[in-house]
Amino acid sequence: MSAPMSADEPVADHDPLSRERAHLAASRAALRAMREDVESLDISDVTANWVNAAVLEHQIEERIKALADLSGTPLFFGRLDYLHAPGAEQAEGAEGERFYIGRRHVHDADGDPMVIDWRAPVSQPFYRASRKDPMDVALRRRFGYTGGELTAYEDEHLMDRADPSEAATTSKLLQQEIERPRVGPMRDIVATIQPEQDEIVRSGLAGSVCVQGGPGTGKTAVGLHRVAYLLYAHRERLARTGTLVVGPNRSFLRYIEQVLPALGELAVAQATVDDLVAHVEVRGTDDAAAAVVKGDARMAEVLKRALYSHVTPPTEPVVVVRGSRRWRVPAYELEEIVRQLLERDIRYGAAREALPQRIAHAVLVQMERAGEAPDDRVQDAVARTGAVKAAVKAIWPAVDPAKLVLRLLSDAEFLAEHADGLLDEEERKAILWTKPARSVKSAKWSPADAVLIDEAADLIRRTHSLGHVVLDEAQDLSPMQYRAVGRRCTTGSATVLGDLAQGTTPWATRSWDEALEHLGKRDAVIEELTAGFRVPTDVIAYASRLLPHIAPGLTPVASIRENPGFFEVRRVEGTGDVVAACRELLRREGSVGLIAADARIPELAGELTAAGIASVAPGEETTHDTRLTLVPASLAKGLEYDYVVLDEPRAVVDGEPDERTGLRRLYVALTRAVSGLIVTHTAPLPEQLS
Repeated sequence: MSAPMSADEPVADHDPLSRERAHLAASRAALRAMREDVESLDISDVTANWVNAAVLEHQIEERIKALADLSGTPLFFGRLDYLHAPGAEQAEGAEGERFYIGRRHVHDADGDPMVIDWRAPVSQPFYRASRKDPMDVALRRRFGYTGGELTAYEDEHLMDRADPSEAATTSKLLQQEIERPRVGPMRDIVATIQPEQDEIVRSGLAGSVCVQGGPGTGKTAVGLHRVAYLLYAHRERLARTGTLVVGPNRSFLRYIEQVLPALGELAVAQATVDDLVAHVEVRGTDDAAAAVVKGDARMAEVLKRALYSHVTPPTEPVVVVRGSRRWRVPAYELEEIVRQLLERDIRYGAAREALPQRIAHAVLVQMERAGEAPDDRVQDAVARTGAVKAAVKAIWPAVDPAKLVLRLLSDAEFLAEHADGLLDEEERKAILWTKPARSVKSAKWSPADAVLIDEAADLIRRTHSLGHVVLDEAQDLSPMQYRAVGRRCTTGSATVLGDLAQGTTPWATRSWDEALEHLGKRDAVIEELTAGFRVPTDVIAYASRLLPHIAPGLTPVASIRENPGFFEVRRVEGTGDVVAACRELLRREGSVGLIAADARIPELAGELTAAGIASVAPGEETTHDTRLTLVPASLAKGLEYDYVVLDEPRAVVDGEPDERTGLRRLYVALTRAVSGLIVTHTAPLPEQLS
């Protein structure tokens, strides 16, 4: 492997670096030309009406955005020199081809590719080829950039006759890119995807994947890049069915929101679980006991029982009058129709819509026996008669999902009747409202209540299913929340991302098999990422002391970074020393996060202001130039900063309802640093860290 060349070295015109720079300049010019071609399109004579014109105009606008040449973002990051033309390895005399690998496809005026999309099959060897299996690649070249300018390259000759079992030397450019300081939101990892990550990224659309990954293993990036790959490989299908990324909170979504646009993908929606189930305004909260019961999968059966209790067996016949004739459907026949609908196990609302047609059909059978010849229009007319409508209302009444949940949480007898054998008395008491609300609008719904309403709504009317859903930080979801996400991809697939050691809710996931069962994806493949690319060795080793206490049996993350990182534990006198540690880290390049127990945030904010140090809240980094983020421990999950000051670990643990949850919260906080960590404490450290 050749050493990286520096841009400071003098280069002649024939030098490889100057030629690569020339190709970069030509590629950027070609991308501009592609964008200008789209901008110059005249659609005035190709659309039949204003609706088609609006749709086409929107598609053109999206295409223009996708062709943007992002400043500071390399257009290509690698090159592959094949021994033969791909697909023609066995042909005698077949000449090899050269491909530049980048974030998107770029072609010249003749349509010949200048940059190949990283997702194309021909690009795959860039991530997977090795000396053991060169995949017909003679040379793999990586490029180094500084501020968007190509400044270095590094070659790996995969066909060298060295011992194929010999491990390849670590790429310096690859290591530098992995360890590069991070300022602002999360960026893509397209230039540094590892073979085990690439296997997950390129897994098929039909199957679901669950990725267990510790801090810094790149599981979130892998999930986002999988979406980008699937959109490339199955664009037409996913354009029809849709894709969705589900994150734990708004701060997290703002943190990751630039990854997919940087890869040219603009059509992926992002939401939290609370967004998905926003049928009512959430103004209340639950204590832990109530939230655990409401989030339990048994509540799905309670809701189903309560809903179908509204179906009343008919006791009176239906008499339909048409002209001078009266047609009578006896009660026993109505009862048989209801029984058949219940046995079909279709949605409550679909069955209710089918009931009048079933009754009308019974009338038509009688008409035909009497010698008449009714058609479908007659059946529809019978189904709309007052007698049939009245019967349907009495037998199978319409039910509002929010009103159903309201009654369950307000009426002790109604809850006891339908939770019999499912919830014990203590569990029923935990979820019953002490002050029942008078109406849906006046109720102080909690997030868990909204999930129950979503479940009830799905029992009545099927939820729209998407083609693919990415669920990140999944370990914190309750079984009922898993069900809520799962019904958004019943006919599609899912990518589930999480870390069992970082579960910080009272209902945190105990096993991925159990979680996937609730999600409706029991056949999903479970993959584990254990190589740490982001968290320094000393930091992850310190945090891993907690693993035996929070997730026994889980494989610790093994950092593969060459730089061990900056790590220090300091006993301090007060918040002034914490502010001093922040000031110290701000002298370095990169972002800084001050993470503390939620209760200590106001005091620390005041100290920072008094010291003249500006800070922002999580998620605000994209709109401010400030490099210091003040992070409540409850919002730290999924975020990363180049340097972190972790204030008072004992307070982080004590801020949770129990010690195990507190230690998990501490594990999360300890593993947010990419380059360095300072732990400051006045109180003694938790004994698990000593």
